[in-house]
Amino acid sequence: MSEYKSDLTKLEKVFEEYESNPENLITILQKAQEIYGYLPKDVMYKIGEKLKVSPAKVIGVATFYSQFRLEPMGKYLIMICQGTACHVSGSEKLASAVSDYLGIESGKTTSDGVFTLQKVACLGCCSLAPVMMINGEAYGRLTPEKAISILSEIRKKEAAE
Repeated sequence: MSEYKSDLTKLEKVFEEYESNPENLITILQKAQEIYGYLPKDVMYKIGEKLKVSPAKVIGVATFYSQFRLEPMGKYLIMICQGTACHVSGSEKLASAVSDYLGIESGKTTSDGVFTLQKVACLGCCSLAPVMMINGEAYGRLTPEKAISILSEIRKKEAAE
C-alpha cells in the first residue's frame, strides 16, 4: 500500500488489543495519537479499513472531539489560559500578542515546527493570572512583553542548537 506514508506497523498491536472492533474507534484513535503524536490522514484511513467503517466516520469522530489533533504539534506547546481570573487580568491581550509574534492562530503550529499555540479554558493557576504554560511549565503574572521575551529566548536557544 504505497499511498501510506506513516509506519502503519506501529498500529498492529493496537488492532490486536482492541480486536479491530468498531466499538473501540475512539480508544483506537487515542492510541494512534499516542503513537504518532497526532492523527495523520493515512492512519485514519487505515483505522477505517481495519474496523470496516468509512473513512468519513473515522475523520468525523476525530474532528468532533477536541482531544484529537490532525496536525503535528510543535516542539513547544504554548497554552494560554482563558479562564475567568486570566481573562479579567488581560489574557486576551496576551494571546493576541503571542499570536502576532508567532504568526499563527490558536490551534496552529509555526511553519518551522517549533511552537504550537492553544487557548485553553483553564490551567488551574488562577493566583498567577494571566498565565501561559509552555511544555508544562507555568509562567504567571504576564504582560504581552514578558510573554514575547520568554518566546524570544526559546527561539534563540533553538537557533543555537
